[in-house]
Amino acid sequence: MAKEYKLSPERLKALQDELVYLKTVREKEVADQIKEARSFGDLSENSEYDEAKNEQGKLYSRIAEIETILANYVVIEEHETAHDAVRLGSRITVLDKEFNEQEVYQVVGSQEADPMNGRISEESPFGKALLGKVVGDDVVVEAPAGVLRYQVLDIQKA
Repeated sequence: MAKEYKLSPERLKALQDELVYLKTVREKEVADQIKEARSFGDLSENSEYDEAKNEQGKLYSRIAEIETILANYVVIEEHETAHDAVRLGSRITVLDKEFNEQEVYQVVGSQEADPMNGRISEESPFGKALLGKVVGDDVVVEAPAGVLRYQVLDIQKA
């Protein structure tokens, strides 16, 4: 069974837009680069041709990746029900017990993860540890740096 990709409505739209751009504008640009490079003569010693073909390979790889995601996605729905437990899409304020500092994170699908900007994947060790927790719960995360301990202070709808 194919992997299921969890996406926010915004990320879904961005991927759909990127796919349209890659298949229309970018594909034509790369084809033009190849055509121009071919006009330079001998392909065996033509670095411009090699570069254009590499770019074409990257383009088709990205198109295939996006198509796979779009064939197997689930949109993260915003529920109007109570938001008392951490779930995908939740914005969580936690207390780092070691440093006594508050931190804010949002639990997102793996395609949207950006840990440096507080967007953590639900598949990450921290994301898995947070799911289902409620305000006041302690969260213990097994990390390469050791055991990290947090307390959930607030949960908000994203």
